[in-house]
Amino acid sequence: MTDFGDRVSNAVRDDHLHIAIDRATAALRGRRQTALDSLPDFEDVRDFGRAVKLETIAHLDEHLVRFEENLTANGIQVHWAEDGEQANRIVLDIAKRHKARRVVKAKSMATEEIHLNAALEEAGLEVLETDLGEYIAQLAGHAPSHIILPILHMTREDVGQVMHDRLGVAYTDDPQEMAKTARTTLRQQFIEADLGITGANFGVVDEGAICLVSNEGNIRLTTSLPKVHVAVMGIEKLVPSLDELEKLLRLLARSATGQKLTSYTSLIRGPRRSPDEEGPEEVHVILLDNGRSQVLAGDQAEILGCIRCGACLNACPVYQQIGGHAYGDTYPGPIGSIFTPGIRGLKSSYELPQASSLCGACRDICPVRLDIPRMLLSLRRESRAVAPMGWTWRVGMKGFAFFATHPRLHRWVRNVGRFFLRRMADDGWLRTGLGPLGAWTKERDFAVPAKRSLTEEWRARKRKSS
Repeated sequence: MTDFGDRVSNAVRDDHLHIAIDRATAALRGRRQTALDSLPDFEDVRDFGRAVKLETIAHLDEHLVRFEENLTANGIQVHWAEDGEQANRIVLDIAKRHKARRVVKAKSMATEEIHLNAALEEAGLEVLETDLGEYIAQLAGHAPSHIILPILHMTREDVGQVMHDRLGVAYTDDPQEMAKTARTTLRQQFIEADLGITGANFGVVDEGAICLVSNEGNIRLTTSLPKVHVAVMGIEKLVPSLDELEKLLRLLARSATGQKLTSYTSLIRGPRRSPDEEGPEEVHVILLDNGRSQVLAGDQAEILGCIRCGACLNACPVYQQIGGHAYGDTYPGPIGSIFTPGIRGLKSSYELPQASSLCGACRDICPVRLDIPRMLLSLRRESRAVAPMGWTWRVGMKGFAFFATHPRLHRWVRNVGRFFLRRMADDGWLRTGLGPLGAWTKERDFAVPAKRSLTEEWRARKRKSS
C-alpha cells in the first residue's frame, strides 16, 4: 500500500477525527446558507467573480507588471521568487539585514506551501504563529488540516489539553477561556517582534495594495507593530481594482465562514510615511511562482481562480471521511487534489486526483464556479503517463469496455451476477465479498443489485401504463 493509501486507511478508521470534522463542517455549511440568504443577487455575484478571476489569470503577465509598478510607486519593495527555496532565501536575507531574531506570522497558506517556518527556525530565528488555529497547531506540532480552520481535525477538548500540556495552564474546553489564554500569551510577542510575515488574500492591481482579511485582529498587529512587514503571495492572487475586490470579498466571507464580511479587512499600501504614523518602516511583497506558471500553461489553469474559501472541503464526501492530513501536503480537499499536482508535479502526487467521487458537490458550492470535476478528470488522464494502471485494472477496464459496447452480452452478465449476488446477500447487503469485492467489503457492506434494473423497471411501467 502506498503512503497515501496508508494515510487514508488510518483516517477512515479514526472515529475521533470524524467527530471533529462533523462538528466543524456542519456548522460551516449551516452558517454559509444563512449568509447566502442575505445576498439576493448571490448567483449574479458568483458569475461576476468567476469572470473576474478567469480574465485576470488569462492576462496575468500584464496585470503582474502593472501591480509591481504600482507597489513600487507606493514605497513597497517587490521581490520575485521562482520557487519556495528562493522565497525563503529572500525572507532570510531581509531578516539578516535587519538583525531580526523574533518573527510573528499571520495565517498564510503560501508560507506553509514553501515551508517557511522550518527555514527560519533552521537559521536560528524564533517563529510564532499568531492566528489562533495556527498557534494551536504549532503548539501541538501539527500541520494545518483545512484552508480556513487549521485545527479542524481537533476537538475543543483536544485544544484544551494541548494548552494545558504546552502552556502549563489549567485545563478547560471553554473556547472563550482558551482564546483569552492565547491572547495574553501572544500580546507581548507582537511588541517584541522584529519581523512580521503574512500572506495576502488579494493583490489589488490599480491600487498597488495587498488585501488581508481576518476575524481575530492578529493580522493588523502583525503588519503594524514590527518594523518590517513581509507578505508572501502567489502570483495568481490579483484582482484589477477595488470594485472587483468588493464583490469577491462578499463571496469569500459568505463561503468561508458564513459572514457578510470578515471582522477585519486591511489594505496595505506601503510603509508609514512619517514617524508619527503607525505601521512598519519597510514593506516587502514576495511574488511567488512555485509552479503556478506551469499550471497556467496547462489544462487546469482554471484552478488559479480559487479564492481559498475552503467551501469545497466542507462539501466533499471524501474530505469528510479522511480529513486534511491524508492528502499529505499543504492544500487538502478538492482544491489540493488539483493544485498540489500542479505545483509539485504529477509524478509525486498522481493519487490525489483519484481522491474524489466526482459527485460535483465541490463545483456546486464553489463561489466562483470552478469546474473541479473536469480538472480532476483531466489530471486522471494525465496521470496514466506517469503512473500506468496495474494489469488488473487494465484488464478490468478493457473487459468492462467490451461488455458495455455489447448490450446483449452486458445484460446476460449483469443478470448472472445479480442472481448470485442476491443469493449471497444478507438482508440486501453483502458482508463479505469475493475477488475485487473483497477490498470493498473489508471497509463497508456492499448493497446488492435490485431485482430489476432501471431499464427493466422503466419498460415494466411503460407496459403497465399502455
